[in-house]
Amino acid sequence: MTESITQNWHQSVRELHKLYCQWTAQNLTLRFDRERLWYEFLRAGFNAQDLKRVIAYLQKEIRAERRNIGALKLSNLLQLDRFEEDLNISRVSLKGLTQRPKPLPPPTPSPDINQKQRKRILNQLRNFRQQLRRDPSAS
Repeated sequence: MTESITQNWHQSVRELHKLYCQWTAQNLTLRFDRERLWYEFLRAGFNAQDLKRVIAYLQKEIRAERRNIGALKLSNLLQLDRFEEDLNISRVSLKGLTQRPKPLPPPTPSPDINQKQRKRILNQLRNFRQQLRRDPSAS
């Protein structure tokens, strides 16, 4: 029984590594240290869909120059705390694109102020600005 579980884990690790290489256009050998990283990735409950989502998110961020290309390095990507954070951010980021709030309408002038009062306030503001320009000690 444990031998079949081990075989399943080993197969899953190989598949994930192959997918990672395809999605990042890299050709990395699957050595013991990388197998261990993938094993920990699976053990933490992550899967191929999570990996694809984070890689797509990081690639988009790299193209927009908000992230460094090194974020896609396997040794960086499989730091599980960071992977989990990137996964959560990618979910929020993607949801945010579809649920953007509508822009607010421009403010409407208060009906309590009539046109004559508006002109008087604007004139007072112009005079105040001119005074500030003339008298540097006023600032």
